[in-house]
Amino acid sequence: MDRIPVAGPWITQKEIDYVSDAVSNAWYSNANFYQKQFEKAFAEYLGVKYAVSLPSCTSAIHLSLLALGIGKGDEVIVPDITWIATSAPITYVGAIPVFADIDENTWCLSAQSFEKCITSKTKAVIPVDLYGNMPDMNAIKSIAKKHNIGIIEDAAEAIGSEYRGKKAGSFGDTGVFSFHGSKTLTTGEGGMLVTNREDIYKRVLFLRDHGRQPGDKLFCNTEVAYKYKMSSLQAALGLAQLERIDELIERKRDIFGWYHSELENLKGIRLNFEPPQTKNTYWMITVIIDKILGLKKEELMAKMDSKNIDCRPFFYPLSSLPAYKHFNGIKKAKQQNIVSYEISPYGINLPSALSVTQDQIISVCNSLKEIVI
Repeated sequence: MDRIPVAGPWITQKEIDYVSDAVSNAWYSNANFYQKQFEKAFAEYLGVKYAVSLPSCTSAIHLSLLALGIGKGDEVIVPDITWIATSAPITYVGAIPVFADIDENTWCLSAQSFEKCITSKTKAVIPVDLYGNMPDMNAIKSIAKKHNIGIIEDAAEAIGSEYRGKKAGSFGDTGVFSFHGSKTLTTGEGGMLVTNREDIYKRVLFLRDHGRQPGDKLFCNTEVAYKYKMSSLQAALGLAQLERIDELIERKRDIFGWYHSELENLKGIRLNFEPPQTKNTYWMITVIIDKILGLKKEELMAKMDSKNIDCRPFFYPLSSLPAYKHFNGIKKAKQQNIVSYEISPYGINLPSALSVTQDQIISVCNSLKEIVI
């Protein structure tokens, strides 16, 4: 059997044509044509005022923190379960990451844990729309408003997801997206920052271009800043993908539906949850194994690998990573973030590539059943 990939894009002739045109024509006076088109279409899709294309979601978080004025000694709360790209930029600006627990159903930031982590030094929170799901954004926004805390919504994994009819990425002072090759919408590598705040938008445009005011005279830098721009080729690919976004999301939801129909009666496991009034776009179909079965994720992945099936581990708690072992508050996080530490050891991401077929998913599910039962 051919190896079944855990992630991968769906590329059509449209993407090839757009990128070919960018290679041929997006130079000199046309150098920013595709970036502008992509940003405009992305902002319209989300229903926000501004979108800025960037080389990664990590750079989008970095610029968000800078634009919000967060720096040395400030605290920023993040869920303990997420990729380190969510928290690393906090260190870039000299601030301190504080790790909060997740909700046992959505696997996203727990509003209750978020509130418990707030101190006089808390300046921002970065809720993460994990694996395409969404947290209780109404509760998070209410708490953040009460304490005058900025919100950077990490929607890296959740293009097209919705909470109460509003699209993921549109809830915070900024929203940030990833277009990594594994994502539902891809530019190979790339990211986007969105906002409704003109002050943040202008600051981000300045910071991403080596500290030059847009429209100012050439090579007159007023601050030492950053080189965070997306190429025309990436933007062309992203624009083509965005024009197909509905079918990309529908395919993701179909893939989850195939898994659900095969595994819904299998005892001892649970799949991604979709809360009421939420649309989950299921970036990574994920299974949590009941710990009573005594099968941890590393062993389960090894068994699936032996059957030619690629899987990924459910994220390790950030507070458990060697990268953070010397940070203050790690011991407290390990003690308080009970849900994160209970779920993480027993979760894996199943093959969720946009190219995966229903027959392949049936094969994956049969292999999983053989291992678990």
